Amino acid sequence: MAHDLTLARSYAYHLARTLMVCITLFQTDDGYGVMPSDEFDGDAATVVLEFDPYAI
Repeated sequence: MAHDLTLARSYAYHLARTLMVCITLFQTDDGYGVMPSDEFDGDAATVVLEFDPYAI
């Protein structure tokens, strides 16, 4: 978990580019988290961004 949105965005972007999978950046009560989009089954209202490494 990251408490800084800028740090979480950077981590999510690099993770998406490294793994070449879509990554979801979401917000919780404790901070921000990232995980592969196909594994995310949380509330859609908590999603901040999705990074798709194949999008232009």
